[in-house]
Amino acid sequence: MHPNCLAVDAVLAAAGVSGRVRILETAAPTAAAAAELVGCEVGAIANSLVFATAEDEPLLVMTSGAHRVDTAKVAALVGTAKLSRATPEFVYAATGQRIGGVAPVAHPTPLRTVVDTALADYPQVWAAGGIPHAVFPTTYDELLRLTGGRPADVA
Repeated sequence: MHPNCLAVDAVLAAAGVSGRVRILETAAPTAAAAAELVGCEVGAIANSLVFATAEDEPLLVMTSGAHRVDTAKVAALVGTAKLSRATPEFVYAATGQRIGGVAPVAHPTPLRTVVDTALADYPQVWAAGGIPHAVFPTTYDELLRLTGGRPADVA
């Protein structure tokens, strides 16, 4: 298993959650692709999106795959002038993982995180496991606990 996946699994095990990283047959770089591969609604996919604040700090937004992040709304929520979509290099520096496979955990240092309240509508959600070919099952409450995230309406 890829080192990123092992690191994610280690965080999950240490937190006492039952979900573990699963390797998919093909990459799932989008919410739609992931939903099709795991057999769930696209809204049950917990996208890990990294943004850069006006202060050039990373912000991880865990959002339902069913909608887009309202960056102005989230910027106001976290107290920054604006949020920009992070470059691939910025994402990798902040997470140690590549876009398309960014997990909500196992980063070099914990990231300030916002978790979309829309994910609470699903008894099980799926998040990336550290590479585009990996996911893990979890719950909204576990995501909040694992990430230390702030619940918010992000759409």
